[in-house]
Amino acid sequence: MKILISPAKSLDYTRSIPTPEPSCALFLQEANYLANKLRKMSPKQLGKLMHLSPQLAELNYERYQSWVSPEKPTEITKPAITVFTGEVYKGLDVETFSQKDFENAQKQLYILSGLYGVLKPLDLMYPYRLEMGTNWSITPKTKNLYNYWGKKISELINSESDKNEVVINLSSNEYFKSIDKKTIKPRIITPVFKELKGDKFSVVMIYAKHARGAMARDIILNQYSTPEDLKGYNIDSYSYNEALSSENEWVFVR
Repeated sequence: MKILISPAKSLDYTRSIPTPEPSCALFLQEANYLANKLRKMSPKQLGKLMHLSPQLAELNYERYQSWVSPEKPTEITKPAITVFTGEVYKGLDVETFSQKDFENAQKQLYILSGLYGVLKPLDLMYPYRLEMGTNWSITPKTKNLYNYWGKKISELINSESDKNEVVINLSSNEYFKSIDKKTIKPRIITPVFKELKGDKFSVVMIYAKHARGAMARDIILNQYSTPEDLKGYNIDSYSYNEALSSENEWVFVR
């Protein structure tokens, strides 16, 4: 069972979480190409491109000016799963992972990324800001990051998935769009988390993000053998609702 999640905008490089041996991003050459193009932009240009405040634009300008290809662990290049924060990663709670949990996560979990394409949990990551949905014409023929990554992400998942393996999509719509639906081979199941508000169920994003991380954690820790096992998911009082679900969109409510 493979798992897709989104990255987080917030990063914390002050944490020191013990992990197994770190790895290098699989699409590091492509990431270096993007970083070098971003390095040529001024703070004002970065701010306009990414809709950033002047302070954040300056921070990311400095990051790209100091860009180092993350191939060795340092204080500023650490395993991706240990530096992302935000609700998904609060739900994932890697600070309580055992070494075996990290090893299982490395085999199962894909963090989709605008800059890196895909990050495995233990892939070294230099801090960055680049949303997958950024409206950036990278070249005259490459209109955006979805075009840039093309089939690469889907082909990677295909190559690393066993026959009949299922992908559990816990990423946002923005990042899931980077998956080429025409080339991806595994069945994809998308869990949706909803809250009862009045007389109907609706998605509350802060809760949904946390639940995505918590479900990813549950899969990694329990090593489910079939997707049907997920229908028994009951963390944080969620339960599977068959009436609201479809074949590949499974709704969990509370």
